[in-house]
Amino acid sequence: MESEQLFHRGYYRNSYNSITSASSDEELLDGAGVIMDFQTSEDDNLLDGDASIGTHYTMTNGGTINSSTHLLDLLDEPIPGVGTYDDFHTIDWVREKCKDRERHRRINSKKKESAWEMTKSLYDAWSGWLVVTLTGLASGALAGLIDIAADWMTDLKEGICLSALWFNHEQCCWGSNETTFEERDKCPQWKTWAELIIGQAEGPGSYIMNYIMYIFWALSFAFLAVSLVKVFAPYACGSGIPEIKTILSGFIIRGYLGKWTLMIKTITLVLAVASGLSLGKEGPLVHVACCCGNIFSYLFPKYSTNEAKKREVLSAASAAGVSVAFGAPIGGVLFSLEEVSYYFPLKTLWRSFFAALVAAFVLRSINPFGNSRLVLFYVEYHTPWYLFELLPFILLGVFGGLWGAFFIRANIAWCRRRKSTKFGKYPVLEVIIVAAITAVIAFPNPYTRLNTSELIKELFTDCGPLESSSLCDYRNDMNASKIVDDIPDRPAGTGVYSAIWQLCLALIFKIIMTVFTFGIKVPSGLFIPSMAIGAIAGRIVGIAVEQLAYYHHDWFIFKEWCEVGADCITPGLYAMVGAAACLGGVTRMTVSLVVIVFELTGGLEYIVPLMAAVMTSKWVGDAFGREGIYEAHIRLNGYPFLDAKEEFTHTTLAADVMRPRRSDPPLAVLTQDNMTVEDIENLINETSYNGFPVIMSKESQRLVGFALRRDLTIAIESARKKQEGIVGSSRVCFAQHTPSLPAESPRPLKLRSILDMSPFTVTDHTPMEIVVDIFRKLGLRQCLVTHNGRLLGIITKKDILRHTAQTANQDPASIMFN
Repeated sequence: MESEQLFHRGYYRNSYNSITSASSDEELLDGAGVIMDFQTSEDDNLLDGDASIGTHYTMTNGGTINSSTHLLDLLDEPIPGVGTYDDFHTIDWVREKCKDRERHRRINSKKKESAWEMTKSLYDAWSGWLVVTLTGLASGALAGLIDIAADWMTDLKEGICLSALWFNHEQCCWGSNETTFEERDKCPQWKTWAELIIGQAEGPGSYIMNYIMYIFWALSFAFLAVSLVKVFAPYACGSGIPEIKTILSGFIIRGYLGKWTLMIKTITLVLAVASGLSLGKEGPLVHVACCCGNIFSYLFPKYSTNEAKKREVLSAASAAGVSVAFGAPIGGVLFSLEEVSYYFPLKTLWRSFFAALVAAFVLRSINPFGNSRLVLFYVEYHTPWYLFELLPFILLGVFGGLWGAFFIRANIAWCRRRKSTKFGKYPVLEVIIVAAITAVIAFPNPYTRLNTSELIKELFTDCGPLESSSLCDYRNDMNASKIVDDIPDRPAGTGVYSAIWQLCLALIFKIIMTVFTFGIKVPSGLFIPSMAIGAIAGRIVGIAVEQLAYYHHDWFIFKEWCEVGADCITPGLYAMVGAAACLGGVTRMTVSLVVIVFELTGGLEYIVPLMAAVMTSKWVGDAFGREGIYEAHIRLNGYPFLDAKEEFTHTTLAADVMRPRRSDPPLAVLTQDNMTVEDIENLINETSYNGFPVIMSKESQRLVGFALRRDLTIAIESARKKQEGIVGSSRVCFAQHTPSLPAESPRPLKLRSILDMSPFTVTDHTPMEIVVDIFRKLGLRQCLVTHNGRLLGIITKKDILRHTAQTANQDPASIMFN
C-alpha cells in the first residue's frame, strides 16, 4: 500500500509541534557509527517519504524566509518556514524561480528610494560574482594544499628528508651538490627507512625493511582515512560526483556539502591518495569545490534562501573543481555543462568560466608541483601524427570502451554485493584489506609503486636525450654525437622489453584493484586510475607500433612517413590517447574530456586523434549499456534522478502511470471552503502524502490548486499561535472570498496564500514521453492529471522513475534506495 501512495513522506504524523527551526546544510552530520550505505530500513523509506511515527522534522534552509510562491495572494506577513524543504526531498524549480523573480522585482522597485536601497541593489547584483570568486579562491587554495600534502605523504612511505622534514623526495635533493644526473633521486639528505632503521642502503635486508615500512605506512594512512570518514563525516567517502549530479537536479541531501564534510574530505583525500590505493583526487576535488560553493552561498541571502539559485553556484563550483584537478579551466566549464549540471543558463556559464579562471590562477600561484604547471603530468610533443596512426588510435578507443563497459558492470556488481551482504557492515575492515593487498602487490613493481600521477607523467613523457627511464632504454644507432630534440626511431633495448612486461603486470593489477577500490568508504576518484590504465595500454601499443615502423619501414603504410632515421612514432602520444579513451569509456564524456586532455598537453595538433579515440570508446561502451559510471551509481543508490540523456520511447499515456490506480483508494484531496482545521489535521495524520490537490467540491472535482503538506502544517500552527479564535472547528478557506457563515461560527482560517494556484496539469491522454520531457526540463515534483477540467490523479517524479524501470524490465519496487 505504501509503495502505491502518490505523495510520500510528510512531517511528524502525531504532532504539529514537531517543526523545529533547522540549521543549514553546513551542519555537522552526526556520523558516529554511521556507514554511508543506503541499505538500512530507514533509508528505504527516505525517498518514499513515509512519515513514520517519531520522525523528527527539520527544515533545509533554516530560519525565516519570505514566502513568495508564484501567483499567490500573499498575506501581509509571510509565514516563516513556508517554501523550504525537508531532507531527501526534491525542490520545486518553478516555485524557486518565481520566488527569485519576485525578490528581484522588489529590489528593483525600491532601489530609487534611497542611496542605501541602491547600495543593496548593487550588492545583490554583484553577489553572484562575489560568491564564485570566493569559491574559486578557496578551491584553488585547497587543491594546492592537497597536492603538496599528498606528494609529501606519498614519499613518506619510502623515506624522509633529514635536512628538512617537510620536503618530499624531489625537493630534498634539489639543493644537493652530490647528486649525479643518472641518479638524480639519490642524495645524502634523503634517507630510506632501511638506512634509518638498520643502516643498510642496499641488499636483501634493506629491501625487506623498506617493503615492511611501505606496507605499514599504507595501512596507517588508509585506516586513519576510513576512521575519520566513519566517525565524523560519512558523506566524505566516494568521489561525490553522482551525489552532486543528483543535488544539482534539485534533490536535497543535507550535510553533503557542509563544512564538516569539506574538512574531513580534504584531510582524508590526502591520506587516501598517500596510502597508494588505486584511486585519484580529481573527482573528490569537485566535491570539495562544491562544498566551498555551498558554504559561501550562505553569506548571501540571494542564494541562501533559494535552492535553485544555490544550484547555479554549485555548477560554477564544479567547474572550478575540474579546473584545479586537471589545470583545465575551459575543460572544467564544459565538464560542468556536459556531465554534472541539470540547469545551466548563460549567466551560469559566465560565472563558471570566471570561477574556473580564479581557481586556476590561485593554483598556479601556489605552484604545488614546482614545474610552473597546474598538473604534474603536463607534456609537450614536437612531432606530428600521421594518417596511418588513426588505426591504432581507434583500436585504443575500442579498448577504452570495452574497459569502461567491463568496469561499470563489475564495479556495480561488487557494490551491490557489498550492500546485500555482511561485508558492507565492516567498511574499516574492507578498506584495510584492499589497502593491504594493494601495498603487498604494488611494492615489487616500480610502476605500481609509483604515485599514479607520476606513473601517468612517465608514460606520457616522450623519450628525449636526457631521459633515464627504462622506457627510454633504446639501442643508440646514431652516428651523430650532437643532442637534438627529435631522436629518430631506434630499436628497443633490454630495458624497454622488461618495462613492457612490468607494464603488462601493472595493467592487470590496476584493472582488478580499481574495480574493488572505487566505492569503498574513503574519498576515491576514478579519473586518474582510468587514465593510468589507458596510458599503460597506450604506451605498450605505441612502443609496438614504433618497433614495427622501425623494422618494417618499407611497408606501404610506413613508406611515405617513416624513412630510416626519421622520428616517426611518439609512444607518449599513444599513452595520452589511451588515457582519454579509457576515461571516456568509463564516464561517457566526450567534448569536455577532449578539451581537458588538450589543455593538459597544450597541443592543438592532437585534437583529431583524441576525438577519434574518445568517440570510438563512447560508441563501443554504449553498445554494452548507455549508462556511465556516475549514472550507474545514482541508480544503485536509488536517487530520484531523471537523466536528460536518456530517451523515453514507449507509447504509454499519462492515465497509465498516474495514481490512484483502479485498485487504490481514492485520491486524498482538500475542498476549497468545506473543510475545518480538524478535518485537515486528521487528513495529515492519517496519510503520508506530501501534498494535496484542492478542488471546488467533492461533487464537481474541478481543480483549484495544490497545497503542500508541509506548508499546511506550518500555516495552521502559525495561525493558532498568532490569530485569536482559530480552533479545530474553524472553517478553512482556500477561496478568494470567505463564504458566509453563521454568526456563532468560529473565525475562519484563510490559507489562500499557501495555495499554488497554477499547478502543472496534463490530460489523461497526454503521451508519457511529453510528460517525462516536462519533468526533465522544468524540474517538476508532481503533475496533476485532469479530464475535461476534472481532477483524475497525480504523477510524481517517483512514478516516472518506477514506470521507466518497469518498461526496462526492471523491478520498479527495487529502484528507490534499494
